[in-house]
Parts: sequence; C-alpha cells; structure tokens
Amino acid sequence: MSDAARLVAISPLQSLKSPYPPSNRVVFSSCGSSRFVSDLCDSLKRQGNVDGGRVKAITNSSQQGSIQGLDTSSPVSIELKPILNETQFDRMIAEAEQLDESVVILWMAKWCRKCIYLKPKLEKLAADYHPRVKFYCIDVNNVPYKLVVRAGVTKMPTIQLWKDSKKHGEVIGGHKAYLVVSEVRDMIEGEDES
Repeated sequence: MSDAARLVAISPLQSLKSPYPPSNRVVFSSCGSSRFVSDLCDSLKRQGNVDGGRVKAITNSSQQGSIQGLDTSSPVSIELKPILNETQFDRMIAEAEQLDESVVILWMAKWCRKCIYLKPKLEKLAADYHPRVKFYCIDVNNVPYKLVVRAGVTKMPTIQLWKDSKKHGEVIGGHKAYLVVSEVRDMIEGEDES
C-alpha cells in the first residue's frame, strides 16, 4: 500500500443486499489512489449524488497527498503471537531472558467476552512497545492445565509481565478494557524503571 490514502467507492449501496431502503451514501475502503478520489469526486458532482461541500473537502484532502510527518514505519497494531503448548512457552521465556526482553502474556479463552474485547486493544498496545516488549496470548483451553497452574492464572483475562524467567507483574482484566490497557501500560513502564 502506498503512502497516500487509497480510496475506492462502493456505490450505490443498493447493490448490497440489505433490509434497509436504498440510499445515496458512498462507502469507502482503502485501495486506489488520490487521483482516483479526485476523479470520483468529479463524477459524483456530475451525478448530483453528494453534497458539493463534502466533495470539495475530499478533493482538497486528496490533492494534498500524504500527511507530512506521519510515521508509516511503525505498525498500528501487532497480532499477539499464540502459544500452544508448554514447550513453546518455556522456549519463549528462555529466548526473552537471553535477549533481556520483557514479555507480556494474555491468558484468555475464546468463550470469554472480556478477553475478546481486550485482545485488539492489547494488539494496539503491542505496537506502541514494539520491538522492545513481545506480546503473546495463550488460550487456556488449548494448553495443558499444569501450565495454567504454573503461571498462577485463576481468572480471565489475566495479563502477565515476565522478565528473567519470572513473573514480574499481573493485571486481572475483569473491568473496562481501556482501564485494563492503562494498568498494563503502567505495569510495563514500572518494569522499565526498575
């Protein structure tokens, strides 16, 4: 994908099967070029499908090109790497110790609603700390129970910080996701200070 925002119009929405009446709205997704946006805006003006002021704003922003100063080298979110067994867990902890890195582990279950809501927010947090802190997830239903007991997990979601083959911190995520993420961030920052 190029630096410039890419947009493609999927219009009209009448082509999508929907229980709602047809509309003149335009849906954008991310592919295409800024020149395409200008052409699209001109076409929409001619057809009278879109308010001219809104089209002008889209045209102006597309002519400006990419946003200056935007760091496109760092990811917005990083998928949490799954750990599937005790051997993989031990290897990951040993590698982190050897590289003197911290590891954050989300202990979760697919049936846990709070876990499901929290995971994407932790993936965004993982991007903030990439590459100095690695983030993993473990589905407690897919690993041996003795690993869950060994890690001291009793509730889900549980987020743990491991360093030097030891658990250095833990957050039990039974409350709002933004509060849990804030506590995890504080846990990571606290580890960096010590």
